[in-house]
Amino acid sequence: MSYDPQNVFARILRGELPCVSVYEDDSTLAFMDVMPQIEGHTLVIPKTPSRNLLAMAPEDLTPLILSAQKVGRAVKAAFDAPGLLVMQFNEPAAGQTVFHTHIHQLPRWEDRPLKPHAGTSFQAPEILEVHARKIRAALAAGA
Repeated sequence: MSYDPQNVFARILRGELPCVSVYEDDSTLAFMDVMPQIEGHTLVIPKTPSRNLLAMAPEDLTPLILSAQKVGRAVKAAFDAPGLLVMQFNEPAAGQTVFHTHIHQLPRWEDRPLKPHAGTSFQAPEILEVHARKIRAALAAGA
């Protein structure tokens, strides 16, 4: 299957759609998921086009994983979570709904259930911004 340059994440990268950003470097962008499964649900994407992890060029993997680690530490610290769930889906049978490589970062607690993946409930931008500020502060503090 091929890469669709009109997917929502490609459009975010081109500035055609908004996002609540938490981190950006030359190779990656991290932002709040608009349909979070739990508070703090963050996505990390490469800036280079790729349908999913299996289709990525090898030279693009390292920057993506390093950003995922950096953002994941900040997400966990920002929400004082005892755990962090890192998820990455490849193709529809595995649950992928946006066909641009992305890594989910979800703070986890044993007593808080997750909402369904790709639900229909959008989070208010104001709440996403509050969560993003916590993550940006954790990044600034070196989490």
